[in-house]
Amino acid sequence: MAETKTRKKKVEVEAAAPEEIGTATATAKYVRSSARKMRLVADQVRGRDVASARSILAFSTRNGARVINKVIGSAVANAENNHDMNADELFISRIFVNEGPTLNRIRPRAMGRAFRIRKRSCHVTVELASRKEG
Repeated sequence: MAETKTRKKKVEVEAAAPEEIGTATATAKYVRSSARKMRLVADQVRGRDVASARSILAFSTRNGARVINKVIGSAVANAENNHDMNADELFISRIFVNEGPTLNRIRPRAMGRAFRIRKRSCHVTVELASRKEG
């Protein structure tokens, strides 16, 4: 009998960098909107404090504003409950939108051809930091 040798994969665990003091994050994954459309909304609130960012998003007509508003709300809740931070001192230190998986669909066209429809998705990540006054 022939013996087969299996190689065991080495799994190296990197030590996670210590989390910055005064930051809280929240992520929404697989949001059914393209990353390009979400980035337009994310650019409006980057660097602003939470109260002004949420008021901007409340009056925005873009559909991505509702999703980003929910992610900011989740990040604020994480900051208050997990990191004992004051919600009045928080601002959006980082917000970025990455591409998610694309669902490919086929639409029939004339003369037996097919037209590809791409249903894109994205991941939204918000990082809040505490801004100490004084």
